[in-house]
Amino acid sequence: MPNWLKVLFTAALPISELRGAIPLGLFVFKMGYWETIMLSVIGNLLPILPLIYFLKYGQKWLSQHSILFQKFFNWWFKKTEKAFNGKYQSWGKLGLIIFVAIPLPMTGAWTGALASVLFNIKPKEAFSCITLGVLIACAIVVSLCSLGYLII
Repeated sequence: MPNWLKVLFTAALPISELRGAIPLGLFVFKMGYWETIMLSVIGNLLPILPLIYFLKYGQKWLSQHSILFQKFFNWWFKKTEKAFNGKYQSWGKLGLIIFVAIPLPMTGAWTGALASVLFNIKPKEAFSCITLGVLIACAIVVSLCSLGYLII
């Protein structure tokens, strides 16, 4: 598999997202900044529209057919609701942008998509907020990588 595809897939994964893909591209594969940034942002945003539109239905179907998925979704929904509820929810869409922009575990585009579904943010607005949050997170991670910090 080519290195650019590894960076794209790493950015699309829920755990690593940008904070794993950018250091991978820059430090491991020695790719250029712009190539790494473009692949990471595109990869991070690829699963978001399907998540926003189909997560509720997919979760319901999978939970009905598998106790393992039911436990996973219950855990993930509770964790996201606890993290997003309160300070972020009261800020509305700005809260969603900030929540996605923080490059820490259990924040990011995947969890932001889940939060937008849980708190009934319209899909177009949610995607715009998540995209802006991803771009801010990208700037933060690239800045830290430029300073020599490895983020994972």
